[in-house]
Amino acid sequence: MNPSSSNPPAFQELILRLQTFWAERGCVLQQPYDVEVGAGTMAPETFLRVLGPKPYKVAYVQPSRRPADGRYGENPNRLFKHMQLQVILKPPPENVQELYLESLGAIGIDLRQHDIKFEEDNWEAPTLSAWGVGWQVMLDGLEITQFTYFQQCGGVDLFPISAELTYGLERIAAFLQDVDSIYDIVWARDPESGSVVKYGDVRLSDELQFSVYNFEGADVEKAWKHFDLCESECKKLLDRYSELIRLGADPSRQVEEVGDRLDGRAGYPVSVQKRRFPLLAAYDLCLKCSHLFNILDARGAISVTERVGVIARVRALAVGIAKAWVDQQKAESSAKCDELEPVREKQPKKEKLVPAATF
Repeated sequence: MNPSSSNPPAFQELILRLQTFWAERGCVLQQPYDVEVGAGTMAPETFLRVLGPKPYKVAYVQPSRRPADGRYGENPNRLFKHMQLQVILKPPPENVQELYLESLGAIGIDLRQHDIKFEEDNWEAPTLSAWGVGWQVMLDGLEITQFTYFQQCGGVDLFPISAELTYGLERIAAFLQDVDSIYDIVWARDPESGSVVKYGDVRLSDELQFSVYNFEGADVEKAWKHFDLCESECKKLLDRYSELIRLGADPSRQVEEVGDRLDGRAGYPVSVQKRRFPLLAAYDLCLKCSHLFNILDARGAISVTERVGVIARVRALAVGIAKAWVDQQKAESSAKCDELEPVREKQPKKEKLVPAATF
């Protein structure tokens, strides 16, 4: 490798520079999602936010867990959990490619000294029923970013489309610092003493212990049970939302008819129930199914024939959630035009006082 700077940024400084760059261009800086995902695309800030017409710009770091990729911390370039910086621009600006190149300059990559290539690499995620067209970005032959124009997500055609930039943070940091092992990346540097904390100091134990669990320790029977339970709960929620859609579309019923709450207590009008329905919780359950599938795959518990079927089960959940989410967003948009106000007690009409007659 041939870095651009004699004083390259530490890993955490690399993240800060990218966050600052995109924040200055109007992006919301979100925090990592706190459920296991296999890629930054799976976080709700991407999967759900790209649906519907509402513009949105966001950037966030997302730890991405892929159990089968673990190597007990022994492979210098392979990780069970790696870090991605995800940027979503909806709709994408006309100069999005130029903005991306500017972001590389912001982290210390001198474009005059290095070869940057955009190689066609259309992207697809079967478990999310999502796909897009775009490129993998190569820096001196090293892939550092996936650049995608989303076309479909959760089986829903997107309008407007969104641009997704996924930075491979460990690869970029290793390139800038000119190290051969991810574990030798300087994570942080003390400005006073100059002492450093390396990537291995922070994450080597993660890689070792989770590799042991994913390949050796995870109970296959219980993992299947967890999968079935999460799938069942997610399906139950989607079925309930489908019933709300049916009630709202039935011309023989009033849309504002009051229905029961999920806990069986006094209900709300159907339109209100749709807006407060926990589709985000349903999506969490879908993500758990996806992660459990990945653990079972790492344990070698899924045959080639089973694999297709299990992926289809997760995809069915993702598609159901995406379609319900689009419907829910429409309900919220309608509500903004006609906000429900609390019922106020009618005040007795004040009678006009008449002066007393004089005699």
